[in-house]
Amino acid sequence: MSGMGTCEHVKRLPDSDPAARTPEGCQECLETGDRWVHLRLCLTCGHVGCCDSSPNRHATAHFEQEGHPIVRSFEPDEDWRWCFVDEQIV
Repeated sequence: MSGMGTCEHVKRLPDSDPAARTPEGCQECLETGDRWVHLRLCLTCGHVGCCDSSPNRHATAHFEQEGHPIVRSFEPDEDWRWCFVDEQIV
């Protein structure tokens, strides 16, 4: 994993975060009645998915299916972002 830095993908993000499509939780877990540990917001489309510590890993699955590279933590008082492509905090 690289250190903290700026990847090319972060330069392509809009000026503001997209609205969360399911602000109440992970979109897929809400549909199936599953639970999650932490949430991630896709900064391309607003998909809310569960983290890799959650059983279903929906944020990573969304990246693998859609190719949207950057998520940010959707947890209160956290503002970090992660690029799946470059595998770094951005």
